[in-house]
Amino acid sequence: MAKILIVEDEKNMQEIIAEYMQRGGHTCFTADDGMDALLALKSNPVDLMILDIMMPHVDGFSVCRMAREMSSIPIIMLTAKSNEDDKLKGYELGADDYMTKPFSPKVLLAKANALLRRSPALLADTINAGKISINAASHKVFLEGKEITLTHKEYELLYFFMSNPGQIFSREQLLNRIWGYDFEGTTRTVDTHIKTLRQKLGSEGRHIVTLIRSGYKFEVTA
Repeated sequence: MAKILIVEDEKNMQEIIAEYMQRGGHTCFTADDGMDALLALKSNPVDLMILDIMMPHVDGFSVCRMAREMSSIPIIMLTAKSNEDDKLKGYELGADDYMTKPFSPKVLLAKANALLRRSPALLADTINAGKISINAASHKVFLEGKEITLTHKEYELLYFFMSNPGQIFSREQLLNRIWGYDFEGTTRTVDTHIKTLRQKLGSEGRHIVTLIRSGYKFEVTA
């Protein structure tokens, strides 16, 4: 059972989503606008957020950006927009998945469950490569001993790479492994996330190697 924050200004839609999440065995918190969402994130332990884009006071893009400064929880964005650039903007800000209105609440629940299932299990203690360390139990990443903030998907990518050093993965394989087979986006999403991940890793981003026409691999170098 997970704790899910539903951020939706349309009360009817908010209630429908909450009902389906509760049917799935989850506990729900609700917020009517962006400001309420940020307050809820600060005051409640949350495992996943379902976030509408078009809201009064503070829009979903802004909430997503500010939420990423506080947490690496999975974020599913809801939007009436189907434009690819809007979706890419959401992913660049740290969203993990998208659903375009109108949508099936059953599919939304399935996506939420899939994201929660794919969160790395708390198994390994610490994984190290170069100056990068991952504490899997706390989902924290350290660069030269200093904690850095990654989005949920950036963390999953780095964890996956560091758990499989030297193995080559195509963009399609990474998309299926990290985002799931039901993901509606394109392989550009992989490139966008790896670009921002490299930037956050600084010089240690060199460990993520691009192989032309093949994909990516995590190369452990001295």
